[in-house]
Amino acid sequence: MNWAAFSAAEPDLAKTVEERFGAFTHHVLATLRKDGSPRTSGLEVRFLNGELWLGMMPDSLKALDLLRDPRFALQANPGEGQTMGGGDVRISGRASEVTDPETKAAYGEEVEPPEPFHLFRTELTEVVRTYVEDEKYLVVQVWKPGEPVRTLKRT
Repeated sequence: MNWAAFSAAEPDLAKTVEERFGAFTHHVLATLRKDGSPRTSGLEVRFLNGELWLGMMPDSLKALDLLRDPRFALQANPGEGQTMGGGDVRISGRASEVTDPETKAAYGEEVEPPEPFHLFRTELTEVVRTYVEDEKYLVVQVWKPGEPVRTLKRT
C-alpha cells in the first residue's frame, strides 16, 4: 500500500504524520546490513504525488542495504527538547528502487537532489504515532494495511 492509499484510508493520521515529517528536514532511516544487524542513517524524505519517496546518494550504504533487503523503518525527527509536538511517528515498510528515467526526472525537477541519486518508492507495512494525552495517558496509534487504526492508551 502506498502513501496515497494510506492517506485515503486514514486521512487524519496521514496528515499528522506528514506534519511531523515536515517539521524538520532530517530524519532517521533504519535498514538491515549484510549480516542482518540494523543500520541507522540520516535521511530526507518527500511526500509527492501520493508516494513516500526516499532519495539517497549513489552507492550509499543505506541504498545498498535497501537494494539487498527492502525492509526499512523511518523515524521522524523528534525535534529539540522534550516537547515532541504532534507526537512521535514511525513508518515501516519496503522500498523498491525506481530506475524509470521519466519518474526520476519528475522527482528531480521537484526536489532538485544532487545527481546522480538512488530513488526508492515505498510500500507501507505499518504507521505508528505515539503521544501523551492530557499529561496522563501514553497513546499509541497503530495502522497496518487492511486494518483500521488501533489505539492503545496507558496510564
